[in-house]
Amino acid sequence: MKKIAVITGASSGIGRRFAETIAQYGQSFDEVWLIARHPEALALPYPVKTVALDLSARESYAAYAALLAEEKPEIALLVNCAGFGISGAAEDTALSQAKRQFDVNFFGTLLCSQQAAGLMRRDGGGRIINVSSAAAIFAIPFQAFYSASKSAINSLSLAMDNELRGFGIRVTAVMPGDVRTGFTDAREKNAADGVYGDMVAKSVAVMEKDERGGMTPEYIAECIVKTAARRSPKPLYVAGAQYKLFALLFKLLPIRTINWLVGKL
Repeated sequence: MKKIAVITGASSGIGRRFAETIAQYGQSFDEVWLIARHPEALALPYPVKTVALDLSARESYAAYAALLAEEKPEIALLVNCAGFGISGAAEDTALSQAKRQFDVNFFGTLLCSQQAAGLMRRDGGGRIINVSSAAAIFAIPFQAFYSASKSAINSLSLAMDNELRGFGIRVTAVMPGDVRTGFTDAREKNAADGVYGDMVAKSVAVMEKDERGGMTPEYIAECIVKTAARRSPKPLYVAGAQYKLFALLFKLLPIRTINWLVGKL
């Protein structure tokens, strides 16, 4: 039986960087499966299979499920990196956009995790790592649905870790802060209603400036490597020193104060 690692969102950003550094995990795989809408082969020290999968389209999963059923691999590691962002006032966001945000960020993570969990249970264990965000802790103004989708990933990870632990499967959410990737340029921006003036534009500009000056995807990939290698991982990890400090303040300060500070920032 082939032992494989599966990485979603593997064609760019954090997913691509993790795919390039997976050799540091300290465990050999017979094959690495790279899942993306437009997968690209990468130079890895393992054989690579590219799998085209649109996480926003439920019908796209049928081919992936059929491939798993045909090859019957042992999934030792699943890393869910796929995701995108939308910005704009919650009031001005179409329901279809909000649903697509959740289809990719949350339901894509859920469906891939469900498929992996059954195989991991059959084979006696495995690891699932979900790339969340510090925005899961701090709800970002004019990025409400991205924040909400990442909060949902945290809750899913916590619940599944308890559900699957008895089968030797551990589930962890890694929460990076601002990271320099193509995610920033790919963000979908909604035009602001006149009642918000230039609040949306200013907020998004500050956010994108922070992202462009943020951590490298290589650093986050290294955090994922370390998390995957831990014998007894925590269900939630914050990536980045200043974001760990923010997370600590979130625990210590009243929520009214925290939300006011986020608005000021």
